[in-house]
Amino acid sequence: MSNLHEVTQGRPPHPFLYTLLIVPFGAASGFVSVALAFLATRHGLTVEQGALLVAANMFPNVWKFFWAPIADKTLSRKRWYVLSVVGVALSMFAMAVVPLGPSTLPLMTALVLLSSFGATFIGFSIESIVAHVTPAHQRGSVSGWFQAGNLGGNGIGGGIGLALLNNMPAPWMAGAVITALMLVCMVPLPFVPEVKAEASHGSVGRAVRDVAADLWLVLKAPNGILCAVLCFVPIGTGAVTSVLAQAEVARLWGAGENEVALVQGFATGLVSMMGCLAGGFVCSRWLNARIAYAVFGALMAISTGVAAIAPRTVAVFVVFNMVYAFITGLCYAAFSAFVLDAIGAGHAATKYNGFASLSNAPIWYTGLLLAWVHTRWGATTMLTAESALGVAGILVFGCALLLVKRFARPSS
Repeated sequence: MSNLHEVTQGRPPHPFLYTLLIVPFGAASGFVSVALAFLATRHGLTVEQGALLVAANMFPNVWKFFWAPIADKTLSRKRWYVLSVVGVALSMFAMAVVPLGPSTLPLMTALVLLSSFGATFIGFSIESIVAHVTPAHQRGSVSGWFQAGNLGGNGIGGGIGLALLNNMPAPWMAGAVITALMLVCMVPLPFVPEVKAEASHGSVGRAVRDVAADLWLVLKAPNGILCAVLCFVPIGTGAVTSVLAQAEVARLWGAGENEVALVQGFATGLVSMMGCLAGGFVCSRWLNARIAYAVFGALMAISTGVAAIAPRTVAVFVVFNMVYAFITGLCYAAFSAFVLDAIGAGHAATKYNGFASLSNAPIWYTGLLLAWVHTRWGATTMLTAESALGVAGILVFGCALLLVKRFARPSS
């Protein structure tokens, strides 16, 4: 197991480098959840079919734990990063070029799955470097910078992607610009330390068993139990964003293409980055990261509850999306902070993504559920349902916290 001193051989890099390096991961997701989601109903797809594309984008992130050992045990993290960024950039080019519509939905879904699968290796690479390099006292702030790049990239991929698809003379031109932007994000890579593949003794099967054993040690500790519960319950999912981004839904507030591109792209990218940095600061200075995550989840539930009863105007649409994006940033920063606290450095990609897979499950199922609720009962019920899920998740975490405090043995 490598240690922090062996990897860094000096001061850790400024966390802003992680912000830039993780942008392609967020941009790949934002391109689907904002740009393609908005265009879905304009090109003959239903709200639920648009949500299906977003769910396809989330699907590999729910199961990525199963192939995370590949990143831990084979190539170095930097090599995986370069290969995955190039692969994701090419798949995004293909998504820009393929016409979106009912007849191409299966092909587009396959491209989304392929892009999302490749993006998981972008995450594996940077998450592992962060876990190996970051001192314990910097985990909160580094988590903020890291998730700022993730959510900022989401806004960039969504906003720039939508603008390019709507305004470039030909789809291939939009795809070419998107591809170039993705590749530019590799520029900071030489300025972060390399992390080699974990030492592997014996067969591949033995290596996988070693990784699983390492993860099990984390999960059975009190901190690991609480982290697992927090990841699986629907707290701080940010899932309503992908439904609000669809043209048919945004129109209920009088919002059109320009407003969606603004609040689901450029503006929310900046605001969510600010939320990430603020969340990292809170976790470093004031609150335990797990408690902070629950508090931020409560703020998200309150925001959707207020939006459910507020007037349906463009101003409300813009303000709510800004507030929601900021709170989403808070939640994502707290998530990274409490996971980094739990996992340590060894087999970092696998252990981090064991928790990340759990955390993506509620984002995946909540997005599909909210689209289904909207189709049957409308936007007000959808927003109310999102609030109710958040409250239920906080209650479950509260019960788990009480049980762990009463019965679990202290962490080693």
